[in-house]
Amino acid sequence: MDAKQLDGVPLFEGLSRKERGTVARWADVVDLPTGYHLADQGAFAHEFFALVDGNVEVVRDGEHLVELGPGDFFGEIALVEHDRRTATVTAITPVTAIVMHARDFDAMRREFPGIAERIHDAVHARSPRHVDLDEN
Repeated sequence: MDAKQLDGVPLFEGLSRKERGTVARWADVVDLPTGYHLADQGAFAHEFFALVDGNVEVVRDGEHLVELGPGDFFGEIALVEHDRRTATVTAITPVTAIVMHARDFDAMRREFPGIAERIHDAVHARSPRHVDLDEN
């Protein structure tokens, strides 16, 4: 993929041109149609997604949680926690997404601590296991 495609994704802000090039080598870009399931709740996780264009709906246990759009990312919880998908994510418009397989996602987290911290924060905020832990 072209490293310039990472420019619009907040997760990759602050990376140098060389660092963005490294991340780009680990990732692919896919174009997906409306209705495509990018992740299915309960399925094993094999990839991480960052949206370049389009919108997706996130549903857990049949309940709409959120709509995500360009710049948002998902799929990190199951990869970080080595667990199954916690929600179903479906394209509600045509989508262009950056896709990174688990091995490359782990390499990115090791190589770039700033990205790892942003991902950790997202996991903590989104994971059903971490809900209300800070309030106790």
